[in-house]
Amino acid sequence: MTEDKTPIGWHRHPNGGGLVQDTAHVDATAYVGPNALVYGEARVCDKALVYGEALVYGKAVVYGEAMVCDKALVCDKALVYGEAMVCDEAVVCDEARVCGEAVVCDKAVVCDKAVVTE
Repeated sequence: MTEDKTPIGWHRHPNGGGLVQDTAHVDATAYVGPNALVYGEARVCDKALVYGEALVYGKAVVYGEAMVCDKALVCDKALVYGEAMVCDEAVVCDEARVCGEAVVCDKAVVCDKAVVTE
């Protein structure tokens, strides 16, 4: 029998195996990949995908069919939704929103109350 190495206060999401802190919420329909983390009071809802080494934390919400991947960060009170994608080493923080079919990539930073849409 193998030892469970999940840290106390965390659980593995059944759809992808990523770590989710017990204070965060991830819908069963969402995907959190094995190397991704969702923590704080963050929420990942609907059919959203979080994978690679992506981090979603604070009070951030990712929903719809949005994707956060690679080494991207979504934090604070940021929203990523629709079919938007945040990838590479991009950061979406503060109260920023990325929505529609927008793509934020490379080392871009979207912050304050900025809105990126397409």
